[in-house]
Amino acid sequence: MQQLIQHGEFLSLSRTEPQRFQTPIQFELDNHTKVAISAPGIIEFTPLSLDNISTKHIVLSCGVHGNETAPIEMCDDWVKSILTGRLEVTHRVLFLFGNLPAMDIAKRFVEENMNRLFSGAHSEGDGCNNIERQRAKALEEAINQFFAHAQADEQKFHYDLHTAIRSSKNEKFAVYPYLHERRYSKGQLAFLAACGVKTILLSENPTTTFSYFSSRQHGAHAFTVELGKVRPFGENDMSRFAQAKEAITSLISREDFSPQVSMDELDIFRVNQVVIKNADDFTLHFDDDTPNFTDFTKGTVLASESGKTYVAQQDGEAIVFPNADVAIGQRAMLTVVPTKLETLDV
Repeated sequence: MQQLIQHGEFLSLSRTEPQRFQTPIQFELDNHTKVAISAPGIIEFTPLSLDNISTKHIVLSCGVHGNETAPIEMCDDWVKSILTGRLEVTHRVLFLFGNLPAMDIAKRFVEENMNRLFSGAHSEGDGCNNIERQRAKALEEAINQFFAHAQADEQKFHYDLHTAIRSSKNEKFAVYPYLHERRYSKGQLAFLAACGVKTILLSENPTTTFSYFSSRQHGAHAFTVELGKVRPFGENDMSRFAQAKEAITSLISREDFSPQVSMDELDIFRVNQVVIKNADDFTLHFDDDTPNFTDFTKGTVLASESGKTYVAQQDGEAIVFPNADVAIGQRAMLTVVPTKLETLDV
């Protein structure tokens, strides 16, 4: 325990000595912050001082894809700073390091894409029969337990931090999960802008992503946040993540952090097509290094497979997350078009 507090090496120990955390652990830091470790890669901080009564419950997740290293390094640094007393939280914060085995092999996943396994998808078909499915279920349970402590009038947040496989014309962007009857939040768009994320992609259907789970099941403000491009551990230019690091640090350490934004500063897109891979011969009709948000003219062939061709349905339709190597039945690409937000909550 002293080693953990002195050096803050929670992630390293979770990866190299996970047996240390197989049994839940709780302890208190000198600054009266309670620490609860429920499993390897799952650590929660709660300020106990009467001056720090929390009205925000914040989840920061990373490493759902094990090779998306910059957010992992950022979360590792926050956890180290809190454990060693260099950073003090003023709200409840849960850190989730998603796919630990995939980090060890520097791969997106070991057997199955974890970010398609939430909202109960982990138990469909053959059930929790691999490490990604088991971990997705454990991460859901961790969030369920964490948000169970939130009062009805308290705010819940979940930022699932990623980096993208390919480069992007809009380097940083966020996916806003489908909200059903809820309205978009201008305050959350302002926070994302403070993170340097000024491109927002509106999802218009239920999904099995981690952020949709928290949004739908718990009414949390939740986002999939893409902060740049995939790089190996130790090869990230962390200056490119400085805005996000500063804004999230302010969110968890200040009693109130309420940045402002003009909607004119933001690029808003909506999903126009969800392209599912249905055959082994699925092919993308643009170069592998084509950046996300590259747009095409109406009628341009974007992808094809046996019996079907996918084309741009309107001028300016852009591609996001194209990946021909996904499993059959999974999403191989989104196409998006510009849109506007008319109705917002403050």
